[in-house]
Amino acid sequence: MTIDAHQHFWFYDPERDGWITEDMQRIRRDFLPADLEPVLKQNGIDGCVAVQADQSEAETTFLLQLAEAYDIIKGVVGWVDLRSAKLYDRLEYFSQYEELKGFRHVVQAEPEDFMMQPEFIRGVRQLAAFDFTYDILIYPNQLKAALHLVRTVPEVQFIVDHIAKPYIREQKVNTWSNYMAEIAKNPNVYCKVSGMVTEADWQRWQPDDFRPYLDVVFEHFGPDRLVFGSDWPVCLVAAEYDAMKNIVEEYVRPWGETVRQKVFGDNAVKFYSL
Repeated sequence: MTIDAHQHFWFYDPERDGWITEDMQRIRRDFLPADLEPVLKQNGIDGCVAVQADQSEAETTFLLQLAEAYDIIKGVVGWVDLRSAKLYDRLEYFSQYEELKGFRHVVQAEPEDFMMQPEFIRGVRQLAAFDFTYDILIYPNQLKAALHLVRTVPEVQFIVDHIAKPYIREQKVNTWSNYMAEIAKNPNVYCKVSGMVTEADWQRWQPDDFRPYLDVVFEHFGPDRLVFGSDWPVCLVAAEYDAMKNIVEEYVRPWGETVRQKVFGDNAVKFYSL
């Protein structure tokens, strides 16, 4: 199976979706499975993992309903209040849904030390009881907290979204790469090779812009813990689906077909139990 392990669906709401700014005009509309289906087909992708974009349980329910209705959605990463005193009950409730694989919080919008907060760590730890995974969405300045989290909760399976959004536009590699190397030493952590185009110059990026960052994650995570994701439709502000996919496709080509199949499918199937 070939999998796109990271994309989003929404009925666009300008108030709720305030993160979609004026310069992201292209994605200020609804995006649903019927829009993605032909794109996946054109790109030889069998299915996808739908990831939360809104911080609400309504979002989780919305994605689960779509997964029920559309065969292309092989798994869902939802949202739940990980700091809630009633978290265990909510996880127990959500555990009835086979398509629900894990949870995510938009930590990139939170303070630098958010993932070091005891109530957040306590919440993430509870995911292990239900075999739920956790997607880490951060900026590089939050990598220190991410490292603390993955070391503190080795019983949970983590995946770093969008290679932790390095400063590709500014061509900064060093501090980000040092932290990624440390995070990769934890065997419970995978990494998504996704979303990179939006961190580059949207109009003028070149495939070579991403090579230093791909070199780092391939060196440290290796071909068994890297997972392709498009970040569609967010990627559309900087690249068409096929252009985003080709960046990764071209990079893995010299590694051979076995590695390609791991990055474009097998690792996602394994991580999310698809």
